[in-house]
This record gives sequence, structure tokens and C-alpha cells, in this order.
Amino acid sequence: MVEYTIPDATSADHRDLATTLGVDAPESGDVTWDLLAGQVQPRGDSAFGSRGEAIRTDLAGRLDRDVLERERETIANEIGRLPAVRDVGVPDGPDGPYTTVAEPGWRLYDHLLEVGFFESLDENLPRFAADQIETTTRELILADPLSSALDDVGFDEAEKTALLTAVANNDERLARWVPSNQIPEGVEFETETVPPLHQRAMGGTLLWIRGLDRHLWQNEVMITDEILDDAVGYVKAMLGGLFVSATAACDLAGDGRFTDEQLTAAFTAGAAVQIVSQEDLLHDVFYITDDMRAPSELR
Repeated sequence: MVEYTIPDATSADHRDLATTLGVDAPESGDVTWDLLAGQVQPRGDSAFGSRGEAIRTDLAGRLDRDVLERERETIANEIGRLPAVRDVGVPDGPDGPYTTVAEPGWRLYDHLLEVGFFESLDENLPRFAADQIETTTRELILADPLSSALDDVGFDEAEKTALLTAVANNDERLARWVPSNQIPEGVEFETETVPPLHQRAMGGTLLWIRGLDRHLWQNEVMITDEILDDAVGYVKAMLGGLFVSATAACDLAGDGRFTDEQLTAAFTAGAAVQIVSQEDLLHDVFYITDDMRAPSELR
């Protein structure tokens, strides 16, 4: 069984991450989560902490700790199964291994939907902006319990750093995702039917993962090993973002090891990773151009 990892951050990604955080990149160009944790200082943003405090107050007593911890552990198990999923290659039908990978995420999603979790985050978290994303990245790096949790589910240092770059280096892309209560008037759709931002991020992640079986099966003649590698890599990244959100939700319902600032950062970053990774999956796996596809046997 071969280990497949999420797409590596490039040297340029590492330099951009270091620049965003005001840290000097090493001569090798390799920036890692551990390296940054020894150099980055928290912003001391009281508004950032107050948002985490507001989420705690709003959701107090509404989350089922047993459900959250069980599904978080099952999501971790599915992350561990991804090398075996990649080894399957193209599924035999529209309901294959990726459908199974998404199942614990759907159970988590259903519970969070039931208790009004997504509405609470829409009310209490700001929209994506450059300064908010920078503060999120700083607090994420300093969240030792979260870093350890990612280690425990098989994210190596390069993969953890790739999650950081997905958050820190995509402020313009993320800014297009607006909380449902902040969508401006005059748009060409009914704003009251738009789900909360974090619901869109998590639900979209799970729909894209579940849709991979049918997509790969229907397009088997065009699928290359590179496309299969990208598919499992982006799924691992999306599940990483989902795991971050689930870990923060467990902390909210449990013993509160996260600071209020780290709680805000974890929910913000979890959604950001899911958003960026599902967009990348769309362009690198679902949009199969002539340059990407396997050669036709009929030509």
C-alpha cells in the first residue's frame, strides 16, 4: 500500500506564508508548522477572542459531546483509510469507497445542523478578510492541541504546512464566500434560501467527496494516475479541514482546552481549508481537459 498525501505547498507558497506572518523564511525555503510555532507571536486581538467566547455562550448545552467525539474518531479512521481507497483506483460503480469516506462527515453535519451550529457561526464570526485570515493563521499555529491532533491522524509536517498555506495564501478566493446574513441586496437569487457559510463549506466538501465515485466511474477512460492521486490528496485536505472543525466542536462541548482565540481560528481555518480544497478538486479532478485526460484508444 502506497501512502498518498495532500498536494505539497510550493516554495513560493512557503515564502508567501512567511511574508504574511512577518517571519524570515530559512535559506532552504522550507517553512514548517513547527518552525513557525517557535517564531510567531499572537496578535492579542480582543475582538477575535470575544467571538470565540460568544460562540461558547451561544452553543452552551446544545452540542452532544458523545456524538461529536464518536464521529470525529470515525473521520480520523477514514483519513487513515485513504491509501487503501487510492489503491482501488477507479470505483466499480457510482457508490464506491468515497461514498463510505463521507458517511461520518454526514452524521456530524446532521447533528450540527440540528442544533443550529451553522447559524451560530454565521452570527458570531466575521466574513473572510486579509487581517482576519492572518490572525487565524497565527492562532492556528499556536494551538498545540490542534497540531497534536493532526499529528495523531496522520498529517505529516509538510501536509500540516500545506493546510496553513491553504488558509493564509487565499484571502482573495475566500473573500468571495460571504456569510448568508451579509450577502448584499440586489443579487440575482433569493438570499433567504442560502445556507450559512460554514454549512456551505462542510456540505460542499461532503457532496464533492461523495460525487467522486460517480465521476471517476463514468469517466474511467479519461482518468489517469495523476487525477486519482489529486483526488485522494484533495479529499485528505478536505477531511483535514473537517477534522479541524470537528476538533473545535468537541472542545466546545468538552473540557475547553482551546483558548477563545484558538476556537475562533479553528472554526475559521476548518472552513477555509474545506473551501479552498473543494475548489481545487473541482478544477484538477472534475474538469478534465484534453491535456489532462488519458490518451484515447480510438485515435
